[in-house]
Amino acid sequence: MKISRNQLCPCGSGKKYKKCCLNKKTAQKNIIRGAAKEKDKIRIKNNSDIAAIRRAGRLVVETLKLVQTHISPGIKTDDINKLVHDFTIKNNAIPATLNYRGFPKSVCVSVNEVICHGIPGPRVLKDGDIVNVDVTSIIDGYYADANQTYFVGTPGEDAKKIVSVARGSLKEGAKMVCAGNTIGDIGWAIQRYAEAKGCSVVREFVGHGVGFEFHELPQVPHYGRRGTGPRLVPGMVFTIEPMVNLGKKELSVLADGWTAITRDGSLSAQFEQTLLVTKTGYESLTPYPL
Repeated sequence: MKISRNQLCPCGSGKKYKKCCLNKKTAQKNIIRGAAKEKDKIRIKNNSDIAAIRRAGRLVVETLKLVQTHISPGIKTDDINKLVHDFTIKNNAIPATLNYRGFPKSVCVSVNEVICHGIPGPRVLKDGDIVNVDVTSIIDGYYADANQTYFVGTPGEDAKKIVSVARGSLKEGAKMVCAGNTIGDIGWAIQRYAEAKGCSVVREFVGHGVGFEFHELPQVPHYGRRGTGPRLVPGMVFTIEPMVNLGKKELSVLADGWTAITRDGSLSAQFEQTLLVTKTGYESLTPYPL
């Protein structure tokens, strides 16, 4: 990255390069961070921001744990919505999905062939189903986002496989999160893993920056090539949320404008966490075991 002495410093200070990072020991670090903020419009979080997102993340994980205790045959997807909504409000938080771009509920609940953005309603969960519950909570203006896919009753072999591959896909993607790697490295690792297991990765929906807003830059595709996309630097916060299909990757969106389903009717599963890039790797701000 060539910078003239009289250009604005890429660290974002507003000063000229010669009066800021030129000849400083921290110059390279600041230039990389500045390039992420300015070139890619990625908003880096400071320690105070991270602590606030971590608080929201703890509530998201507690909400998912509560949901898990209620998942059973006979429960309606709208029952899950009520559970999430009431628990969120009780904890002085806001459910981010409610009225977000017109979404009518406080949580996304996606069953079997539904890839994502399932709208809770009268659908009754049956023995052998799989169900993804996607929770985003806002506390003091800060967002955290995570989801898990659960078995309903006794799972069949297809359900076991797709849930295992989706969980493993998130784990493989997270392994690539460290300063100096790129967004493309994450998608490459996920795609390689899922396709090696005979599954496919959805292209239309991606992970995203989160924290100050529900959806920020960078976008985090779950497929791609190594070494491409923005470079990761400490202070970036984003989700990885691979949507993995047992069949083909193609999807359709229903007339409600939200519900995305596999075009071939195959099962789809997803796991998501909000991750912070650190100096030594990453920290999950919505931690649960993978």
